[in-house]
Amino acid sequence: MATLRRDHHRHEAGPAGRPRHRWPGTWREVLPGVDAARHYRGAWLRRDVLAGATVTAYLIPQVMAYAEVAGLPAVTGLWAIIGPLLVYALLGSSTSLSVGPESTTALMTAAMVAPLAGGAIGSGYPRLAMLTAIVVGLVCLLGWLARLGFLADLLSRPVLTGYMAGIAVLMMVSQLGKVTGMRVPGDTSLDKASYLGSHLGAVNVPTLLVATGMLLAMIAWRRWVPTWPGPLLGMLAAAGVVAVFGLSRHGVVVIGEVPRTLPVPTWPDWSGVDPWSLLPAALGLAVVGYSDNVLTARALATDEDCEVDANQEFLALGAANIAAGVMQGFPVSSSASRSVIAKTMNASTQLYSVVTAAMVVGTVLFLGPVLASFPAAALGALVMYAAVRLIDLAELRRIRRFRVSELVLALATTVSVLVFDVLSGIGVAVALSLLDLLRRIADPHDAVLGYVPGIAGMHDIDDYPQTRQVPGLVVYRYDAPLCFANAHNFRVRALGAVAEAQQATVEGRPGEPVRWFLLNAEANTEVDLTSVDALESLRAELAAQGVQVALTRVKQDVRDQLNAAGFLQRLGPDRVFMTLPTAVEGYRRWYQDQFSVPPPGFDALPTPIADPPTDAPRQA
Repeated sequence: MATLRRDHHRHEAGPAGRPRHRWPGTWREVLPGVDAARHYRGAWLRRDVLAGATVTAYLIPQVMAYAEVAGLPAVTGLWAIIGPLLVYALLGSSTSLSVGPESTTALMTAAMVAPLAGGAIGSGYPRLAMLTAIVVGLVCLLGWLARLGFLADLLSRPVLTGYMAGIAVLMMVSQLGKVTGMRVPGDTSLDKASYLGSHLGAVNVPTLLVATGMLLAMIAWRRWVPTWPGPLLGMLAAAGVVAVFGLSRHGVVVIGEVPRTLPVPTWPDWSGVDPWSLLPAALGLAVVGYSDNVLTARALATDEDCEVDANQEFLALGAANIAAGVMQGFPVSSSASRSVIAKTMNASTQLYSVVTAAMVVGTVLFLGPVLASFPAAALGALVMYAAVRLIDLAELRRIRRFRVSELVLALATTVSVLVFDVLSGIGVAVALSLLDLLRRIADPHDAVLGYVPGIAGMHDIDDYPQTRQVPGLVVYRYDAPLCFANAHNFRVRALGAVAEAQQATVEGRPGEPVRWFLLNAEANTEVDLTSVDALESLRAELAAQGVQVALTRVKQDVRDQLNAAGFLQRLGPDRVFMTLPTAVEGYRRWYQDQFSVPPPGFDALPTPIADPPTDAPRQA
């Protein structure tokens, strides 16, 4: 059922009284739901059953709508959720996550798989959707075996926000035909919106009114009675209105006959299908679905829940997609809205998903005529409502307040999803995230440090106008690991810091000519050979100017790498210090040895510099 927090070889009670376990490398780690069932408590049953019933009421119209987004019959959404719910209850690492048909993966399925069926959604398309779900599952299983859980962190928050906004617009555009009762052709979102704008006279007014009424009902539900099963009540009300007023005679389309049987789990027929042709779509669906799973699960995790295991989520999502495929469904992920409902209803374990699956089975077997009366326009409005909620304006404002460049990144991702296809949008999103990371590594913040009256330590002279620098000493910090991407940038900026300090003496301002360049390497957690060569070039260029180079706060791993490259031998063992105070004291002693006096103004610095204890090492 639920995964419980697992600590190595021991039981302990969590905040809610649930035991926590960890048995690395055993079946309990691969099948956490089975282990959770062995420790299930009767006190949790009521909460799980209520959560399962509430999620079911929300889920039924939602997954039917998402099936239509994917270009499949509405009942396919119900088929596609049964297997994933049961599988995730066994394999998932979150107690709250609700897996199954989801808006983004549904839209991506239609956008990516339909062209493989000859450019149109026809008789061969359902089988391709099933096969794609299985390939997505296999891709995720390979990710689990390769322990690729770190991929969940490849998409930055601004990129994800922008990506979801783009998907939301595509979802809304995809429902224009359903909510207007007209055919809306076009290859792009702009084409479809333009066509609709120029053919407003062809809109079926009753269909539009049904859709508008459903959308208003969803807004009212969310605002005033969010604990009620709003989507289900809204769909039932819409069906009642269509029946009472005979709107089907006026062009309002209903779902129609729904099979009152469950599909027999079957391995799909692969004849005539090249699995490699499905791989690009499957990779895109796996990346987006997996990221959605992990991010949603982490957002909902609390101290009472298990810690989300990123690698286990690969296994759970992979098995869930294979289950969806053999149940004649389509690729699935997780629904944030359904997961939040489960969390709000205080679901204790993933038993709530088992309850949900059982109720969906009962709905398919016994409530087919009710489902058949659901108007397609109301389902389209439900999708549009869900799409609007994907556009997180508050988060975009927060991103803008934090850094404008990250807002540009988010908006660029949105535009890429709208201009290109969905798979290309994923590629652009990943590429933008990586480029932003490289940009920050290649051109990071740097600082020249000095002492500030009343504040301990050394600080960036740009942050405090009253900073006093050590005469003749440039203390420099470069805030990034040193690598080939920033080696040249580091050398140029370090030389610039020395040149700026030298310029002060040339212009006659008070100061001592630069004697030492001290690199505070606390932020340089990594070096490669290119950056070591840049360090050596910097040392040689400054030596030619009569400036000594020294290092302080060097990490042991970096020290070993510098030693292996021979740089420390050329630098000299007396030029590497453990701390900033010992480095500054080393400079003072060197200056006094050279000129028989301490550096001018040294004793007047704001923060007194005490000599290190006699038994403390002066340098590393």
